[in-house]
Amino acid sequence: MNDRVVITGLGLICAIGDNADECFDNALKGTVGIREVKSVEHSQCYTHIGAENNNFVTPEGEDRASSLCVKAAEEAVSDSDIDISADPERVSVIVGSCVGGAVSIEKFYRDYVADPEKASGADVLKMPISAIANNVALRFGAQGVVDNIANACAAGTMSIAIAADLIRSGKADVVLAGGSDPMSSLAYSGFHALHALDNEPCRPFNKSKGIALGEGAGILVVEAYEHAKARGAKIYCEVLGSGVSSDAHHITAPHPDGEGMQAAMERSIANSGISASDVDYINAHGTGTPLNDSSELGAMLRVFGNEGKVSCSTTKSMIGHCLGAAGSVEAVMCVKAIERGIVPPTAGYTDEDVAAMREKAGDFDFVPNKGKQRKVEYVQSNNYAFGGNNASIIYAKEGAPRKLAEATDEKIYITGLGIVSPLGNTAEAYAESVNSGAKAHECETCGDFTSVVDRADFDAVGMKLNFYRKLDKLSQMTCVSGKRALANAGIIVDENNAKKIGIVAGTSDGPQTDIGNFQKGIIASGTQSGSAFLFPNTVYNAAPGYLSITAGVKGYNVTCSNGAASGIAAAAFATRVLRTTQNDVILAIGADEDSETVHMLYEKTGAVGAGLKLGDGAVTLALERASSANARGAKKYAEVLGSGFAHCPVEFGKYGCADKLKEAIRLALEKSGVKAEDITTVMTCSNGLKSLETVEKEALTDFAKAKKVNVKEACGEGRAASSALAVAHAALMLSGDINDDAGEYVLAVSASAGGSYNAIVLKKA
Repeated sequence: MNDRVVITGLGLICAIGDNADECFDNALKGTVGIREVKSVEHSQCYTHIGAENNNFVTPEGEDRASSLCVKAAEEAVSDSDIDISADPERVSVIVGSCVGGAVSIEKFYRDYVADPEKASGADVLKMPISAIANNVALRFGAQGVVDNIANACAAGTMSIAIAADLIRSGKADVVLAGGSDPMSSLAYSGFHALHALDNEPCRPFNKSKGIALGEGAGILVVEAYEHAKARGAKIYCEVLGSGVSSDAHHITAPHPDGEGMQAAMERSIANSGISASDVDYINAHGTGTPLNDSSELGAMLRVFGNEGKVSCSTTKSMIGHCLGAAGSVEAVMCVKAIERGIVPPTAGYTDEDVAAMREKAGDFDFVPNKGKQRKVEYVQSNNYAFGGNNASIIYAKEGAPRKLAEATDEKIYITGLGIVSPLGNTAEAYAESVNSGAKAHECETCGDFTSVVDRADFDAVGMKLNFYRKLDKLSQMTCVSGKRALANAGIIVDENNAKKIGIVAGTSDGPQTDIGNFQKGIIASGTQSGSAFLFPNTVYNAAPGYLSITAGVKGYNVTCSNGAASGIAAAAFATRVLRTTQNDVILAIGADEDSETVHMLYEKTGAVGAGLKLGDGAVTLALERASSANARGAKKYAEVLGSGFAHCPVEFGKYGCADKLKEAIRLALEKSGVKAEDITTVMTCSNGLKSLETVEKEALTDFAKAKKVNVKEACGEGRAASSALAVAHAALMLSGDINDDAGEYVLAVSASAGGSYNAIVLKKA
């Protein structure tokens, strides 16, 4: 295990600079980059300000989120002086985002509203969050794990924590990690609809009236210590432990007492093997909203006290809230603080404000207005998000004492299944449909295979009417699936286990229906008219956020988006989480919706006309540590042995090369200790498109004698739902619930249009 993980390169662009040094220097001076917004029409809004970078011009034909991210990545790679081409298979890319290709979303729907025929399929391929990491990988030729973290405003911090986990688990030597989000009408209108924007530059923890929306990208080269030393790299600092939690409280508001925030802070400290008194500087989330600031301040005072030993600031007072990029932009600030021994300030304080803060928070040091020189050995960076997601991470000076939490080698089992599919909405109903040869439900107007959730499903899992009425279809399916999985596993969530049950959700396209409806609404009526009802459902992590609320689970909660392979990616990710965190159970979810909007988008890309038949659904695998499963006497559907991931750096929308699917399979078999000839069943992933069929046929030549099963033949291309369903189907075969003998070992493979391939191996329990 590569225990030591370091930062060797920095790249940053935001409202106060075009590179890391310029941004940090301006932050130290308290330079405020919040001014009148130029890229979003706001004449009828109650506020007109935000934090843009007007120097950066998006290259023709590119999406702004991706181009900002590539710009930051180029700086980071240059700063690190690393040759990615020397060993591209060991270089990964993990990028966080909240609104992804929102600028391209607006362009597409403006064209579509004017004339549906002129709206471009090329713009559709720039819209998903899953395109961003793919475009960075393409720029540098990275061929390791390529994924996007879609946890809204906590995504940037989570991406760096996950990068460190990949390195420690031996899956990468180098990760380009960070986040990117643009200024967009979608985000501006959404926060305006929630009355969450301030009409003057925000002053977090001071005069909390709302956020100032920002834009930018931060990328860090995260590297195994020994790898960095071997090439003589400059080392800025080390990455220690992280903590992730879920509030299980409200989709947009934090828990008033900051319970989840506190849990994330405490977990990052505990997982680093340090104490709260060791932390010298906190870069707070500090959005400037009354609810966040009061909750976060209370949590920090409980963890760190108010004696003034720790310095705390929020750079959002200068650069605005950069959403999914916030944690990575702030990470660069944290790393520079360690390098230079000086912390950036919180801008906007008067002498009267300082006195008022002392009345409220004692000697807690908010570093007003100007940077402060001090010992900076350990830094904590905190970010929180819609869905009640909380993330915290510790950075430390090279060689600083620590004792990281050790990973376990426990076996991982599938102990529960929740299936919402065109063939039924429980594991039992799905198995019965498969065993009887029943036909899947089809959409009458478009011919797609579709899932149907209704009042009977909500009542069966105990969801209240006033709750599920808030949900879009993606969230409805996810909540029903997740709660079915808990019930199927025999798990009753209570105060004793809530913090040990987490979620890893995978989605290809996220809530595209509500995104489209929201965007079309503001195109028709103006930025000021955004729907406060729809906006919370436009973030990709809303569905698992709603699940955490209705199920009451407060453990790990991350949403990944990497195309159709995201369901298997979530299951593989979940096994790592179980071995490296305090969680006993992870609900690994694959979910994607179908609708008139989604069907139209896939028609625009040409996929439907080329043979793709869409499906949808949500599939949840309750993955559990052996010790927990054994203590409960749980039914074990199957054991998860190992997984593999490989990436072919191709343009987003293309499948790429068969040798990378072969590589993903090789890695999964190697991790599982299984040979190709041991595999008796393969869950395949072809979907009617010739390009993928060709790749899969070539990649599976070593498995000619194995039985082939493809869930898409019955249920359509449900993207993340289909890849998760392949794992669930295999588990039902291995357990005997489906009357089709799978043998001893099953290999499941998945592919994303963008060149990413996942493979996972299951064993009969």
